[in-house]
Amino acid sequence: MNDLTKGWDPVQAGENSMKILIADDHELFRDGLRHVLLQLDDSVEVVEASDYPQALAQAEAEPDINIVLLDLGMPGMPWAEGLQALRQKLPSTVPLIVLSASDDRRHVLQAVNLGAAGFIPKTSSSRVMLSALKLVLSGGVYLPPALLDQSAEHAYGDGTNGNGAESAASFLTPRQREVLTLLGQGKSNKEIARVLQLAEGTVKLHVTAILKALNVNNRTRAVVAASQLGLTNTDAASVAR
Repeated sequence: MNDLTKGWDPVQAGENSMKILIADDHELFRDGLRHVLLQLDDSVEVVEASDYPQALAQAEAEPDINIVLLDLGMPGMPWAEGLQALRQKLPSTVPLIVLSASDDRRHVLQAVNLGAAGFIPKTSSSRVMLSALKLVLSGGVYLPPALLDQSAEHAYGDGTNGNGAESAASFLTPRQREVLTLLGQGKSNKEIARVLQLAEGTVKLHVTAILKALNVNNRTRAVVAASQLGLTNTDAASVAR
């Protein structure tokens, strides 16, 4: 088990290998990504789809898929409709990561709202892409740092969203704000527990309270909210007391 799979627990997943669905209409991109994944770990099994109907069919035919890498701009149906249909077809425990040549902030946030667990620009290096996969597999969230910076600027620039996030966050305890800061850095519950020296169960309770206070329904949206509060770039060491 190496760089990609060490963030993934095969015992917990009930499998001896990791199965990844690559859904992209560009065969050359699929080939390149498959080559990288297989080079890193020979236990990785890759299944492919070149449009939304094929992706939905694969999700139904392969119930043991562990993660999905999805290009938004595939044929077959509008991307928002396709992403939502695929998210509904997959078990809730299977993360879906968007891969796209576009890093349009509106598309990223809409994808998050529809259930994406992360967003990786296709212009990312192999190292960044694999680090993002590892982070998501360990229970974290990956969004492009540039996007989070834009999100914060937009929130404070329009005088509405930032104030709304700040108002919601005012109901958080100091410890919950520390947890939110680490969420904003994409960290998993286990990593947050280690940094703050808390039990993982306690971190889960804090995360649940944070989602409720911010009126969001997943960790990815909490990361966006954290960026609106300017918490995504805080050094983790500064919250470890």
